[in-house]
Amino acid sequence: MRAKTVLPAVAMTAVSMVLTLAVLVMWLGTAVPWPVALVVGLGIDGGWLATLAYERRLAAQGDHNTAVSAVGWSFGVLAAGVLVAHALTAEESAGAWLAVAWLPLAAKALWLVHAMWERTALTSVALDAIRGIQQEARDEAAVARARLRAEAATEETRLTAVTEAGARVARVQARTAQTLSSAWSTLETARAGEETGRALTSVTARVTPGVTPRWELPVWGPSEPLAARSLESAPALTDEALDVIVDEIRTSETPALSYREMAARFRAAGHSASEVRLRAAWKRVA
Repeated sequence: MRAKTVLPAVAMTAVSMVLTLAVLVMWLGTAVPWPVALVVGLGIDGGWLATLAYERRLAAQGDHNTAVSAVGWSFGVLAAGVLVAHALTAEESAGAWLAVAWLPLAAKALWLVHAMWERTALTSVALDAIRGIQQEARDEAAVARARLRAEAATEETRLTAVTEAGARVARVQARTAQTLSSAWSTLETARAGEETGRALTSVTARVTPGVTPRWELPVWGPSEPLAARSLESAPALTDEALDVIVDEIRTSETPALSYREMAARFRAAGHSASEVRLRAAWKRVA
């Protein structure tokens, strides 16, 4: 992994140093003796290489020196300036020389990238630990997503079942109400009919002269059951006492109350008696 950053930097440095030396020898060789041009080129490249070596030593020790870095960048700028000046004064291939003038600065930038890589490099053990932590986090996230999807699907199924059950109950109640309404309408029609009314009246009570008891419709509606404690605490009435109470309630108004009204007032007054005994008492006093 280290070679991926250090090899490009070394290659770029070598190319830029050779190019700088060659340009100085060719360019200054026409004005001064070539050994002098060679010394100038080696001085620029040597100063750059010396500062680079010192920077690498400091980086190996975990240290950094701003002054040394500034000197190194100065040598790089100087080498790039020499190449740019040669390109501008060259009579032929000026564009080609100018195109490679950036190589010293590029080599310096590659060494900077390599130094940053070294400062952030981790061992294989640390990288394996980081990969394990990341994989564990991904596994936990996947399990949490699967759990949430399963819970959402379960809740949707439950709501669907509850809704369907409620709809079925509502349909049954609607059909029951319709059936009861139809039965009540039939009873009301039979009660209101002239012939059927007399027939039903004749079999519901004893026929007495001048009195034609009216056949009452059954009660259809909410009822309030009596508490068991009240039934147990109240003593059972004898037939004579029951007849007296029924007769008092029946004749409390004029005209006399019907059995249905009498039974309702009998219960409301707190008395207790079975439906069979109460109806028998009503027949005796009526």
